[in-house]
Amino acid sequence: MFWDGDEGLRAAKITERPRSHESPEIVRTPLRVRERSRRTLDQRLSLRFPRLAASSSRRIGKLPHSSRLRQAVLTRAAWLALEAYNRRDLDAVVIGWDPAFEYHPGREWIEAGLVEPCYRGLEGYRRYVASVDEVWGGENYLTPVELIDLRDLFVVLADGRMRAKVSGVPLTQAFASVSTLRDGRTIRVQEYYDHAQALEAVGLTEQDAHSAS
Repeated sequence: MFWDGDEGLRAAKITERPRSHESPEIVRTPLRVRERSRRTLDQRLSLRFPRLAASSSRRIGKLPHSSRLRQAVLTRAAWLALEAYNRRDLDAVVIGWDPAFEYHPGREWIEAGLVEPCYRGLEGYRRYVASVDEVWGGENYLTPVELIDLRDLFVVLADGRMRAKVSGVPLTQAFASVSTLRDGRTIRVQEYYDHAQALEAVGLTEQDAHSAS
């Protein structure tokens, strides 16, 4: 991918709540997106040459966790994917994802019977987003807060902005996703509608995060 400037390189480090005898380094990076966006040159090239994009993802995935290049590419990929989601450009959202990825919605929506427990691949993801837009009338957008990189996992914390389709009442809700990487590509995404739950799922607490800010 191409990188224009040092956006996202101002990363802070936090300490993971121990899950084993080792405590791997974690890197936090603030995220922000543009209100209006369109496909960038690197997104267009990645969609035109998917094998080249997959090869690039694998090479980036092999870089050391502390690599500035890795952090720059991962951060850029995260905010470009969020921008793509906000404009419903789902082909661009899944750039760098394995074609057979699994997408798992938040437990609350599954228990309410609004969505399925798991969606596979791009076509499955399209069905999921269509279900979400049916509930919110297409007015459902994400404002990112930060990216937390744990090497083979990364967490995106965001705030959801939406408007109820029937009442028209604007709402906000915490949103988070935990992505699992394999060979530098996303193979699984798990949604949460609570930042604390997402952090707990990867062995962190909100106190960890705030104390490192």
